[in-house]
Amino acid sequence: MHPTILVAFLEFSRTVVSMCGASVLLFLIAAWAAKTDIAQARGLDKIVVLGNLCFALPLAVFGAEHFAAAKFIQLMVPSFVPWHLFWAYFVGFALLAASLSIATKIQVRWSGLLFGIMMFLFVAMMDIPGALAKPGNRFGWTLLLRELAFGGGGWVLAGHALRDQRSEPGGGQVGSWLITVGRVLIGIAAIFYGVETFLHPLGMPGIPLEKLMSEWIPARHFIGYLTAAILVVAGAGILLARNTRMAATYLGTWIVLLVVFVYGPILIASLLDPSTDVKVEGLNYFFDTLLFGGAILAVASATPRTD
Repeated sequence: MHPTILVAFLEFSRTVVSMCGASVLLFLIAAWAAKTDIAQARGLDKIVVLGNLCFALPLAVFGAEHFAAAKFIQLMVPSFVPWHLFWAYFVGFALLAASLSIATKIQVRWSGLLFGIMMFLFVAMMDIPGALAKPGNRFGWTLLLRELAFGGGGWVLAGHALRDQRSEPGGGQVGSWLITVGRVLIGIAAIFYGVETFLHPLGMPGIPLEKLMSEWIPARHFIGYLTAAILVVAGAGILLARNTRMAATYLGTWIVLLVVFVYGPILIASLLDPSTDVKVEGLNYFFDTLLFGGAILAVASATPRTD
């Protein structure tokens, strides 16, 4: 085998193995940390208490991807930023650290806050210029709102942790402000995605990017339109702070169900494909959508039951 081909094969193989290994390890850690909350929860609250797991798991996967495929990911760093390879590794380390913090609920006020800041920096440096360069391309705006929703989810987690620490001076006010900012960003993204899904119902549900639902998935149109309706209605409730906990619980639960029953089979099929690019794409779609669901469930968890 040609040395260049061999190096590329080992690089991408290491990426897939690293991402899968990180997902399994973090899942075990997060499930163990949440076992008491799961046992005490009732009804759909059992899904809500999985919010930290759903949020932390993708961060671990993407952190592992940054380490395993750093030479490729450095190409995404803006040209005006120095030390491209350093930042690829640094972001990978930051994602892994944040995933452990959020999964174990240790110092979430800092990990959620800093993760949100990082995502907002990505939006300012990459997503906004990309969307403005091609304003007619709906996928650019989809990516921009996706990063904002992810960052907003981090701030909701941080705000929830701060608000629960009543001994912290001013923690309650700061925490409420962070939750409000995150809630608004997530609500806007949900409504936008709902409208896009109404217009393009055969796209992958949840975050409507380029990939289409496979033809072997039954009732594709029904899944698309139902997802669009839930996104718009629940997104409006989240944005306007009307029955926020109920809206976020139902929407977050639906997104998790989509991840399991729609993205799950597609992920399995992609992992069985001989192409490494297909494997990585399947992993990214699966965990991107799970992270969106985790951000929504974070809103439900941070909203008082009296809402």
